[in-house]
Amino acid sequence: MKAISTSSAPAAIGPYSQAIECGAGLVFVSGQLPIDPSTGAFPEGGIKEQTRQSILNIKAILEQAGLGLSNVVKTTVLLADMADFGPMNEVYAQFFNAPFPARAAFAVKTLPKNALVEIECIASRS
Repeated sequence: MKAISTSSAPAAIGPYSQAIECGAGLVFVSGQLPIDPSTGAFPEGGIKEQTRQSILNIKAILEQAGLGLSNVVKTTVLLADMADFGPMNEVYAQFFNAPFPARAAFAVKTLPKNALVEIECIASRS
């Protein structure tokens, strides 16, 4: 296993890596809160702005690994409120192209730092 880390995304806030690459050419990106790494805060606005920031954080981590969003094969989206699914999906669709990654989306009771969204992904080198 190889840890992947970049200052262009928020540092891990616990005992985990921003991402791990395994020998099979898969990169597992930990859940990304919508923290702007330059300010340490959530972007102003709501679910759309937070979704954009979470995906930008994923993009930065993937770029550190020499990959891009086109390498993503699976995402998991955690929402504080399922009513935000539509607006989240609008922003999400701006970052991914066909063939779209497989995806699961769940509403959870609470996210760290009371975020509205957290997104994780798996990317492949092949």
